[in-house]
Amino acid sequence: MFCVPSTEFGAIMNITKGGLVLFSANSNSSCMELSKRIAERLGVEMGKVQVYQEPNRETRVQIQESVRGKDVFIIQTVSKDVNTTIMELLIMVYACKTSCAKSIIGVIPYFPYSKQCKMRKRGSIVCKLLASMMCKAGLTHLITMDLHQKEIQGFFNIPVDNLRASPFLLQYIQEEIPDYRNAVIVAKSPASAKRAQSFAERLRLGIAVIHGEAQDAESDMVDGRHSPPTAKNVAAIHPSLEIPMLIPKEKPPITVVGDVGGRIAIIVDDIIDDVDSFLAAAETLKERGAYKIFVMATHGLLSSDAPRLIEESAIDEVVVTNTIPHEIQKLQCPKIKTVDISMILLEAIRRIHNGESMSYLFRNIGLDD
Repeated sequence: MFCVPSTEFGAIMNITKGGLVLFSANSNSSCMELSKRIAERLGVEMGKVQVYQEPNRETRVQIQESVRGKDVFIIQTVSKDVNTTIMELLIMVYACKTSCAKSIIGVIPYFPYSKQCKMRKRGSIVCKLLASMMCKAGLTHLITMDLHQKEIQGFFNIPVDNLRASPFLLQYIQEEIPDYRNAVIVAKSPASAKRAQSFAERLRLGIAVIHGEAQDAESDMVDGRHSPPTAKNVAAIHPSLEIPMLIPKEKPPITVVGDVGGRIAIIVDDIIDDVDSFLAAAETLKERGAYKIFVMATHGLLSSDAPRLIEESAIDEVVVTNTIPHEIQKLQCPKIKTVDISMILLEAIRRIHNGESMSYLFRNIGLDD
């Protein structure tokens, strides 16, 4: 488990070398709070910058101090208006590039459009487009957390540090769930099984997997392998060719692989956005005898009516990190709890700026984590 020793963490204050500038890329209160928390622990002042919208909705950025020859770290959390958030970041990165910054490091805890990292019929891989735009704007390094797919790192031609929030969530389980030894880690679909296995092995707990109709909508039926148009009739294919057709999928009745009866069920995933699949999983676990249900994820998008649906559901608690602002959702639903991950971000910033190894932040993390 990742844990910064008290002696080392106490030494973080004021030991960064000169030439570090820390900017917050938007005026969102949550982003400013996260940025100030990092700045205070690093012992530096927040960089002076103005980010605002013109009356015609254009984004304008004004850097109000010199960044020439300095390492610039731009912290950007994704707000509800994700496209404005992206433009703020791109414009600020380009402004620092044209102001002769030595390096420009983006600190983006949740990488937007990360779910659009596969070809969907005649769509596009938007995540790759966004990565190319950031590199073209002048980004030289990226710090992010729990990418939806680790392969997204390959979309960039710059270094990417994909940090993990699981140590903080594991610590929360151990400290805030008194009877966690009687818990079972649950994957709400087979796609989440590896993450659930990672949590279960570290906590020395059992694992359960939900399989069937309550699977996540992200399935093979909508990936790029169905891009070619379906032949309308057999005559459209050359008579000498006999191409076998793929048998269509049929979802089995919903089943739970593993024993959850009389146990605490902890559902783990990387993103909580549309909560329908989580609600269905919670109902299934209740029917199978689980007496308490927790949902834990790194990124809490909690879109649309998610807070209301969670409040009315069988879920007892939803635990997410502060990679994404969700103060309004917490006011609407007391079941939502937040875990602070600013410590690992500031340690990454400090190590990159001082030219230290990042391996300490990736201890005990395997290829499947």
